[in-house]
Amino acid sequence: MTAPVRFPRFFVTSPMPCPYLAGRTERKVFTELKGPNADDLNDALGRIGFRRSQTVAYRPSCIECSACVSVRVVAGEFVASASQRKTARQNADLVATVCKPWSTPEQYELLQRYLSVRHPGGGMAAMDEMDFADMVEHTPVRSHVIEYREPSVDGRPGRLVGACLTDQQGDGLSMIYSFYDPHHEARTGLGTYIILDHIARAQSEGLPFVYLGYWVEGSARMQYKVRFRPMEKLGRDGWVRFDPAEQSVAIDRAVASHRPVDVVGGSKDLVEPTDRRRA
Repeated sequence: MTAPVRFPRFFVTSPMPCPYLAGRTERKVFTELKGPNADDLNDALGRIGFRRSQTVAYRPSCIECSACVSVRVVAGEFVASASQRKTARQNADLVATVCKPWSTPEQYELLQRYLSVRHPGGGMAAMDEMDFADMVEHTPVRSHVIEYREPSVDGRPGRLVGACLTDQQGDGLSMIYSFYDPHHEARTGLGTYIILDHIARAQSEGLPFVYLGYWVEGSARMQYKVRFRPMEKLGRDGWVRFDPAEQSVAIDRAVASHRPVDVVGGSKDLVEPTDRRRA
């Protein structure tokens, strides 16, 4: 006899101040990912806008706000802009290695340098090495860390300049959290390059999408995500193609903001399931 399929139980967090839009509050609905069907559940929830943090899948569930919009790049049709092509050329010598989801002191040191510049005083600033290990290693699904290093010197691994915790879903790659060297003396656009590399990987593996998390209109920190085309966004009627004219306007706003490419994911994308009220 086939065991009955158990529908996951969902919970909701208490309202908290929104880290992206001043004067607003946020709350999240979430469920646990566990058991032999965790990958399938993560895939199914990812298609309806959920993100993963350790063993939890979550999505915004704000009562009076819908600014957080799930976005994904259509990898097979992606066309790089002139600036993106330049970034790819400038960083083409980097050596990317797919690693098991194990944290290392070198990764943690890089993360700390990143946070000290891009998110000083943010929610992750107090993350210690054990917290980082939990973020990377506590995964019930197919995950890996992609490291980006400069060329080898004297047979030794080159300098680590970027990393990304990535889930492999049935229909694409989901970039859970990426970070990079914010003080590199010669390289620019490392955040953009990491996304471009994921798009190329999805193309080579025949995966249709690269999931970038949530685009928050009105938040300068999140505008970089709309620079990759074509892009789809999740709405009430499912995934729809970003209107080219609308996306061009959004890209112009992103360029005008003069903000560096941010981490994919971010402290907003980490849920603390301490208040497990049923949704």
